[in-house]
Amino acid sequence: MLEVDSVNQYYGGSHILRNVTFTLPTGQLTVLLGRNGVGKTTLLRCLMGVVPIRTGKIHWNKKALEKLPPYSRVSNGLAYVPQGRDIFPRLTVEENLLVGAAGNRSVRTVSDDIYSLFPILKSMKSRRGGDLSGGQQQQLAIGRALMGRPQLLILDEPTEGVQPSIIQEIGRTLRHIVTEMSLTILLVEQYYDFAHHLADRYLVMSRGEMVASGSGATMDQDGVRHMIAV
Repeated sequence: MLEVDSVNQYYGGSHILRNVTFTLPTGQLTVLLGRNGVGKTTLLRCLMGVVPIRTGKIHWNKKALEKLPPYSRVSNGLAYVPQGRDIFPRLTVEENLLVGAAGNRSVRTVSDDIYSLFPILKSMKSRRGGDLSGGQQQQLAIGRALMGRPQLLILDEPTEGVQPSIIQEIGRTLRHIVTEMSLTILLVEQYYDFAHHLADRYLVMSRGEMVASGSGATMDQDGVRHMIAV
């Protein structure tokens, strides 16, 4: 379980994260929703150690993470797919995937499990990452994260810039990752319907604070759509 307790972060004089506190239950998909600019991406970057927190605590499986560098958090079972994907455009698909296993020197080939999840990547494994469509690059970014064999997968708006048919495919894959691979997922998402369809649990942020949480099954009754409406 991921436990976040009273996390605060500032940019200059702006208080971006305000005593953020929540837990992620193991083996479930939790969606994190909120309007643009409320601190969702900053929170994810803090969880991965890309941005240090000012105060607070972050525990994963009872181990304190807040002072660990990003690579140590990866070795402890966290994986991060950032907004915009950040694949390596000049590397091939296969090379991009192998980067995800760079922390394990014994891994020299791409796992068949990855190609089973994303068959398109196998057929394009010799293509450069920059030649793929936005949806294919998103699948590549998720596959690269999974190459590290994480226990917690953190995704920042994986549907951004992706065509509807691929969005549906990504949704099916995320559900498979949770139910069949027993991973925990924290998903930041702007599209309410996509998030609602996938969520076991939900969290809502506003102005740097957690303002609501609950079961994915009760998102409509709880008025979550209204909370995040622009």
